Parts: sequence; C-alpha cells; structure tokens
Amino acid sequence: MPHIAKPVPLPPPGFDDLSIDEKIDYLQSLWVRIAASPEAVPIPEWHREILDQRLKDLEANPESGDSWDLVEERLRRKLDSRH
Repeated sequence: MPHIAKPVPLPPPGFDDLSIDEKIDYLQSLWVRIAASPEAVPIPEWHREILDQRLKDLEANPESGDSWDLVEERLRRKLDSRH
C-alpha cells in the first residue's frame, strides 16, 4: 500500500458539521471509490480461512443453509420492523 505523504485529519474538516444523512452519503461515496478497484482491497487470510471452511461445510451438507429468497425475506422483515 502506498504511503500517504500528508496524513488526513480524522475526521476531515467539516465532517462533524454534516447531518447524519450527509455523513452516511460521504462514507458511501468513499466506499464507492474504494470498491471501484476491488483487486486493490486486501483480504485478510483469516477471512479466506472462514470462507474455505464454510464452503466445505456447504459441500458436506448442501441442504443445511437457507435459500437466498428466505434470507432476503427475513432481512426485509427485520428492516421493516425498525420503522
């Protein structure tokens, strides 16, 4: 990873003056910039180990998980209940 010559103050100037929605928009725009180059985002080895184990578990018992439709429905109900 390249070294940033001039550290950015945390939070950046003016950030604390933003509304919560503006702060979220700001953070989302930063993530969009990072995600534009997914190959540059490092993946820790322990993430790979967890994924490998979960894939092995799924291969050993393919019926053990829930379908995406069921998971999505559960998430939507959970989000809807917050409003």
